[in-house]
Amino acid sequence: MSGAPKAKVTFDTVRKLGLALPDVEEGTAYGAPALKVRGKLLACVPSHKSAEPGSLVVRIDFDQRSGLLAEAPEIYYLTDHYRDCPSVLVRLSRIREDELRDLLNAACRFVTSGKSPSRPSRRPPSSGGRA
Repeated sequence: MSGAPKAKVTFDTVRKLGLALPDVEEGTAYGAPALKVRGKLLACVPSHKSAEPGSLVVRIDFDQRSGLLAEAPEIYYLTDHYRDCPSVLVRLSRIREDELRDLLNAACRFVTSGKSPSRPSRRPPSSGGRA
C-alpha cells in the first residue's frame, strides 16, 4: 500500500525492533545509545561527526554492505571514518520499518556468527591522485 504515509523511524524504533531479537540489550558505544548482542555492538547512534544527523551505524558484513550501498544509496551510505569497519550508515528518515527489521536481523546474524569479517581489498597508498 504505497499511498499510506510512512511511519517516522527513530532510535526508539530501532530499540523496539532490536530488543525483540534474541540476546539483544541496550547499552552505549562511545557515549551514544547502542544495541548490543552478547556484549558485541549491533547498532548505535554514530558519534563521529562525519555521519549525517539522524543516522544509525549498523554492523554488517562487507559484502552485504556493498549490496546495500549499490541497491539503495538514498538509504545507506559510508564516510571515510567507517570505510574499514564492517558497518553501514543508515538514514533513518529514509528507511522503512520492515527494511530496518530485516537489516537488524542480518546484523544480528553477522555479529553472532563468530566469523572474522573479510576486509575489502586495500590498495597500497599512491603518491598522488585520488583521496
